[in-house]
Amino acid sequence: MVTSLSEGRAAVAVRNFDLVVLDRRLPDGDGLELLADLKQLQPRPATVVLTALDDPVDVARALDGGADDYVAKPFEPVELIARAKAVLRRLFLDNGAVVSIANLSYDIVGRIVSVDHNPIVVPRRELAILEAMVRRAGRVVLRETLEIAAYGFEDDIQSNAVESHVSRLRVRLRKANCRVKIRPVRGLGYLLSGE
Repeated sequence: MVTSLSEGRAAVAVRNFDLVVLDRRLPDGDGLELLADLKQLQPRPATVVLTALDDPVDVARALDGGADDYVAKPFEPVELIARAKAVLRRLFLDNGAVVSIANLSYDIVGRIVSVDHNPIVVPRRELAILEAMVRRAGRVVLRETLEIAAYGFEDDIQSNAVESHVSRLRVRLRKANCRVKIRPVRGLGYLLSGE
């Protein structure tokens, strides 16, 4: 999390994000100023504006400027999460819904995993972890990111839960003759890549 426009610019300059949640009132400017920078990024992150400014003119200005959605404060966290997921689904639909890495294919919308065009069954939490890594293939995915992907706010998470799910996922993919590798990055998380 960053707390200023300058920190936001610095963060998106050095790291890829799937989703950016912007506030309007930042200490050094309007969060909408960051929209122009975000539109230039490849891949472009989904953007949700979250602010107390709920005038229709403010909403229109943000959406016209490139925001994918606009949520006014006060808000319910469950609504923000649902809107963020919907924005991400639309973004991936626009960019092509199937991601392929080596002989693994993942249909983001249908949430279908295939190896050599043969669908395989992946349990819900392993699937959420795989999706988080597929969306960031070739980049380190933090352990915390995988926890957020696999568990809800109310879930009680065991200290080694992510490691257990990743281990089972590796075995499942290996049995299907998948050539994708999931490598641990000590102290950070995991990296998914082709052969």
